Amino acid sequence: MERRSKILIVSISTLLFTLLFHNQALGLNILIFELSLMVWLFFSKQYKFSGKNQISCIIGLLITMFSTVFVYSVFAFFVNFLMLFLWVGMMIYPEVHSLVNAFRLSFSNLLHSQVNFIHELTNTQIKNHKIARLVWKLKIFIIPLLIVVFFLFLYSHSNPVFNRLLENTALFFNRYLTYIFGSIDTSILFTLLIGLLLSIFILLRTKNLFIVSEDKASNNHLYRTKKSIVRNFKINALRDELKAAVFLLFILNAILVVLNAIDIYWVWFNFEWNGLTLKQFVHEGTYLLIFSIITSIIVVLYFFRNNLNFYASNRLLKYLSYIWLAQNAVLAISVAIRNYWYIYYFSLAYKRIGVIIFLVLTLYGLYTVLIKVKKQKSDFWLLNANTYALVVILVFCSVFNWDSLIAKYNFKHSNRSFVHFDYLASLSDKAIPYLDKALPELIKIDSLQKERFPAEQTYYMSSDQYFQTLTEKKKIFKLKWESKNFLSWNLPEYLAYKNLYPSGK
Repeated sequence: MERRSKILIVSISTLLFTLLFHNQALGLNILIFELSLMVWLFFSKQYKFSGKNQISCIIGLLITMFSTVFVYSVFAFFVNFLMLFLWVGMMIYPEVHSLVNAFRLSFSNLLHSQVNFIHELTNTQIKNHKIARLVWKLKIFIIPLLIVVFFLFLYSHSNPVFNRLLENTALFFNRYLTYIFGSIDTSILFTLLIGLLLSIFILLRTKNLFIVSEDKASNNHLYRTKKSIVRNFKINALRDELKAAVFLLFILNAILVVLNAIDIYWVWFNFEWNGLTLKQFVHEGTYLLIFSIITSIIVVLYFFRNNLNFYASNRLLKYLSYIWLAQNAVLAISVAIRNYWYIYYFSLAYKRIGVIIFLVLTLYGLYTVLIKVKKQKSDFWLLNANTYALVVILVFCSVFNWDSLIAKYNFKHSNRSFVHFDYLASLSDKAIPYLDKALPELIKIDSLQKERFPAEQTYYMSSDQYFQTLTEKKKIFKLKWESKNFLSWNLPEYLAYKNLYPSGK
């Protein structure tokens, strides 16, 4: 692409961004902007629908792009930006083997693309003169100006009349400059700047050759590396490491058998809630168990990091590792059951949903570690497989309206679970139809809560306070929605408004 064409397309993209986003809430404008860029980049042959990574990335970007409008959540916005970031890395180097390296390329491009744009701009010619040369010629005025400022400083401090004249002149210019620049909408300048930086990042991509060479050299399988042994006492080092690993995993497996047996008996089949708080049972227990699982994975990866993978007598160590990973999977299921009991008695919340998602990724991570040990896969393969799973899970979760699901679930199970009115009142506007309950219904729920959860009532808002809060929340939402134009339109809030105000009043 020619230098002027690059600057022109960046300018058009910046202008489009400003028109779509200036003084607008996020909504349909994200879809319009990203689709416009995607269409232009496709027809200008800057990316292709080929290869597993590229196709997966484009599908993920399209899903999250529509999620920003049809789900309209902070999580959807975050995942959409993440996929856009990943897609830029894919366009920089379409043959990339690893999603991690695609992220690295994109991150490197954040700065280098801006430098590239300045280079392109300063080398653009105006009437056969480069901008950079014109700027360079201005340097002849810098030294005279500094000398003028120096003498103004001397004269103003040596002559009071001159000093007052200089101050009055400065006040005069300051007054008119303030009038001129005070009338400029600074928000439009900020939007222009954001649009310019984003457009440069997407359209003027710069390849980091070091990351590309690393990606080319990467391999999914381990290969034995033979080292010349100089000192005799190192001959048995691998055998000693094997013995230490077997001893450690045998002891750890024995301990984990006891822990899993306790959890299976107590948590899986014989759990009984005594009415006290479950925070220690779930929060502290869950965090410690998750930390234990991650540490367990690190232990296995440490022992199978090098030539111990190829040692002829490592079969026992492998079997102990498989048992260790399987026991950690049981431990992860115990964490899931702890989380289930917490949801059963204390309803849904974002952190509890997050624990479920994390455990799914953990179980998959344990499976990939098992495959790595069994089939002698490399750390590169392990990292890439788990990054791919993470991206898939994030995209999948971005299509759900979690606020509405939480509101519906928590009120539906109010006869058995604690209804946290403070938390529900903080959910986003799109969940208001599911949060909006008549005062008699709220009072009935409150009375049930006092019987079932007496210890919790002193810390949270009452049914009356919740009703007043929701009434005010509905008024504010109505004003906000009616002040939006089509660029800020989104489906969940539109449906919420129609549900609450069918006639528009």
